[in-house]
Amino acid sequence: MLEEQQNNPLHGLKLEEMVKELVDFYGWDILDTAMRFNCFHTNPSIASSVKYLRKSEWAREKLEAFYLNRYKRMPRPTEAEREIPPRMRTYAVGITPREPMKLTVESILDSQAKAASSYKAAKAAGRKSRR
Repeated sequence: MLEEQQNNPLHGLKLEEMVKELVDFYGWDILDTAMRFNCFHTNPSIASSVKYLRKSEWAREKLEAFYLNRYKRMPRPTEAEREIPPRMRTYAVGITPREPMKLTVESILDSQAKAASSYKAAKAAGRKSRR
């Protein structure tokens, strides 16, 4: 198992350390906008965030995916890999983390608006094809 996890940036990383890294680099406002977790919005603290994330597996996995994709800029998972929790995924030997992605509240909101628009368009196209 250790050999399998050697190329996973989350291996051995404690949840508290991950939250501290993200807060230090991005700040609470960006994490709140990107994640939409109340623990990042109302009186945010490392302790309360870690407590919430330990109780909510879906939220922890969403934060871990954000950490891997935006902060460590690792390759996005394939369709099959999405079924595997981020902590259990591995990367090919030689793939290393890159510089964190620069994010702003505005860039996140733009990205979310584009995703919502694409989703609505795909949903509308799906309704038309069923007729």
